[in-house]
Amino acid sequence: MKGTAILYKKDQTLTIIENIDHSVFNEIQKQCGCDQCTCKYDNKVVNFGAVSPVFWHEDEIDWDYGY
Repeated sequence: MKGTAILYKKDQTLTIIENIDHSVFNEIQKQCGCDQCTCKYDNKVVNFGAVSPVFWHEDEIDWDYGY
């Protein structure tokens, strides 16, 4: 299943990752609250830093409409 992950950072910024597998989201969610959140995405290891909380939205977000 593919969807969109929404990661909230401690500096009040957002990171939005579209078209990812739910398994990648689960990996990020397990690291929620840690100082360094790393996962393999798009055939490379990505460090998102500290994220908390994270949310999942099935499918893609229609940015023109808002969801």
